[in-house]
Amino acid sequence: MLPILIRLSFESLWSQVLLYAAALALVGYIALNGWRGATGAGTGPGPRAPASRGDRVQRAALFGGVGAVLAFYGLQYALPASAFPGGKGDGIPVHTYGVLLALGFVCAVSVAARLARDEWRKPEWVEGRGFVDLEGLRKREQILDLALWVLIGGLVGSRLLFILVNWKDYAGNWASIFSLGGGLVFYGGLIGAAGAAYAFSRVHGLDFLRLADVAIPTVSLGQALGRLGCFSAGCCWGGTAGSHAPLAVRFPGAQVAQDLFGHLTGSGSNAFHSQVKDARYVVEATGEVLHQAAPGAVRISEWVAQHGTTLPVHPTQLFESLGQALLFVGLLALRRHRRFHGQIFAFWLMAYALLRSTVELFRGDTERGTLHGLLSDNAPSLAHWVPLEAWYNVSTSQFISLCMFTFGATLLYQRSRRLSEAEGLGPTPSPAGG
Repeated sequence: MLPILIRLSFESLWSQVLLYAAALALVGYIALNGWRGATGAGTGPGPRAPASRGDRVQRAALFGGVGAVLAFYGLQYALPASAFPGGKGDGIPVHTYGVLLALGFVCAVSVAARLARDEWRKPEWVEGRGFVDLEGLRKREQILDLALWVLIGGLVGSRLLFILVNWKDYAGNWASIFSLGGGLVFYGGLIGAAGAAYAFSRVHGLDFLRLADVAIPTVSLGQALGRLGCFSAGCCWGGTAGSHAPLAVRFPGAQVAQDLFGHLTGSGSNAFHSQVKDARYVVEATGEVLHQAAPGAVRISEWVAQHGTTLPVHPTQLFESLGQALLFVGLLALRRHRRFHGQIFAFWLMAYALLRSTVELFRGDTERGTLHGLLSDNAPSLAHWVPLEAWYNVSTSQFISLCMFTFGATLLYQRSRRLSEAEGLGPTPSPAGG
């Protein structure tokens, strides 16, 4: 577990000049991609007019503006105040979480672009070039454009849901909502990205369900890598396990965590920071958590502070990573047997809802939203009826999973029934108990 791979510092003049040059080159590269990907007027799947100079300038300015904002905050964080106004001088810690999250996003976009080209493949005869898959290439470019929409929508959605779940931490300090610190929530990112994708499909005249069938398996691919990042950072961690549990892991604290070269980073895992403040008790041999002292039980915070690591916990990040990888492979195989648009999307909604709800049963991070936390904040007298460790202490993610499964099942049923009626087979009978 490496929360930080390496920390880059920028104290010398040459390193600061190099960082400025890299930031400028990055903004220029992003703007250049906007210029190259510009298209002319037109909507729908048909060909568009060639992009005018104004179209290219407008798109390059939009992409460059987004890149400039990202570069500004990056320079402000990395450089000292002597080299950049308001600089914090924290350097650039290369977090394993960020690297794997970015890798997952790039892989997901790349595979989605390839799948889109295959989905809309339509070779056309072009004089002097022979048969060229123009429509497939156009859809591939649209998926690459969609990536920016999804990135922004996902970041906004994940941050908003995190704030809602942890509202008591932000209600008294509105400025902290816009701080660089804080967390992200996958389901919030999924909802935000889905909204952005739906808006994109409407603007460009695409069938949203067909687009979702193409793109949704790659979400699992990206999340399979992203959860490995969670494992490295020690977030989304599992509940305490017995000291002899075969799959249990322990996350390091600041005095133990090392980087890729074996140097102490001074930055511990999220799980450690949480458990070192946990005033509950635990029976080390079994992992049973108690709210009061008992024979054989030790206070969690004291045990963690003494050992420099967390208690043995379930590696829930690895559980979900493996499940997402299997889901990605399974849905790719299922695409060959698809009977209508939206089928893959519906299956993913149902399958991931089951996967996430199951993994949530093994989660141990008390910071995530739960029914117990909701009652503790709004109706303290009822909170004792839903203990923190109870299996029926439903989390926010489990509630969203229930809604998502219901939506997926409804979509699958309605689309299947419509197809059956269109084929003259009559309405599909409701399944038993349904």
